[in-house]
Amino acid sequence: MTQVARRAGIEVATSPYGPDDEKGALNKLDPVRGAALLARADASTVYDLSIDYFVGMPSFQAAGDPSYQIYMSHTPQGTAVDNLNGQPDETNRHVCYSGDVIFMYTHTGTHIDALNHFGVDGKIYNNFTVEENLGSRAWTKAGVEVIPPIITRGVLLDIAGLKGVDCLPDSYAITVEDCQRALDAAGLTLGDGDVAFVRTGRMRYWPDGAKVLGNPPGLSLDTARWITDQGIAIIASDQECIEVGPSEHDDNWLPGHCHFLAEAGVPMLELANLEELARDGVTEFCLVAAPIRLRGASGAPIRPLAMPLRTN
Repeated sequence: MTQVARRAGIEVATSPYGPDDEKGALNKLDPVRGAALLARADASTVYDLSIDYFVGMPSFQAAGDPSYQIYMSHTPQGTAVDNLNGQPDETNRHVCYSGDVIFMYTHTGTHIDALNHFGVDGKIYNNFTVEENLGSRAWTKAGVEVIPPIITRGVLLDIAGLKGVDCLPDSYAITVEDCQRALDAAGLTLGDGDVAFVRTGRMRYWPDGAKVLGNPPGLSLDTARWITDQGIAIIASDQECIEVGPSEHDDNWLPGHCHFLAEAGVPMLELANLEELARDGVTEFCLVAAPIRLRGASGAPIRPLAMPLRTN
């Protein structure tokens, strides 16, 4: 029997916030709500949801992107020998000067995808076109620099914990029912301006690239559409692309990316370390995060910090 082709049917959305809008769902971030969450946050316990960057770390080299590299551009001994700063030898040997340069793909490690990362038919969210808005170096619209500092409510949907496994199986498609059951177990709902963190368990294997990258368990397209319908500002996960892989749709190799970014205007935070939150049963928290402001870039490293909320 021939399998019936599944098509994603994704179209670029027009922003309800006007023709110049580049933030999409980030417009739901409310500074008043953020201040209230900060007032309730228990800053005595801060969970760092990011990972270290180091040579040899898992990255998307299979797709042709460069691995993370770091080089010393200045060393104490080199400064004394080269004397590029024009100081006396005695001074250069007295002052230990070090400096370095990094080189990497902007979607390396814990990072956030901007709305210009994926589009459909030559357009990104809010109908910005390749012809009018993509220069020779970067997009002029919807780059990662427009993402504001993020202070909002984070909610953990621990799907691996729900299933009673260390990690979901490869290519497991997370369902709407899975997400609803995880929320019910935590006694929570999702709402406007929240960041939904979906735990698959993959980060427990970091930095073993053979177990962290490839054929990821993640959200099905139906589940992605359901979760954006809850009003979230950002979607996040502990794996490389949030959605299930490989694609379940024959017309789109990353339909979840196209939905979140181009159809829903929801940035994607990937490769977050959710293991400590899950270990301690923290499912609701104040999230504080901000990416590096790389103008026009389609993504950037981000350091999300989670603080549990006091109940009184």
